[in-house]
Amino acid sequence: MAIYRSMRGKPVDMGKLMGQNETTPAVGNMKVNARGDLLGPGGKVIKKREDIVSEYYNNNPKARVQTNKVQEDIPEVVTPPAPVAVKTEAPPKSIPAVKPQQPKEE
Repeated sequence: MAIYRSMRGKPVDMGKLMGQNETTPAVGNMKVNARGDLLGPGGKVIKKREDIVSEYYNNNPKARVQTNKVQEDIPEVVTPPAPVAVKTEAPPKSIPAVKPQQPKEE
């Protein structure tokens, strides 16, 4: 996790804060702690979060995303080559003035 600054400018390590309060019962009527473990009377852990998640995915096979493990079906990503700088000649600094020609009188 990242370290944030409080409104008063003090650093707050959110990862450390979450780790310290993992076993604290959550506020509300769900009877879980901050990790998601199911709590019983007296705040004892009845079922761990990992067990709850694995049970859910075992009972709901459509909840999993099917991944294709065959490499042949995956299209190859081709990145275009980087553009190459082309050196061009600079235009002339000044254009010489051209005098208009007058028709010859005979």
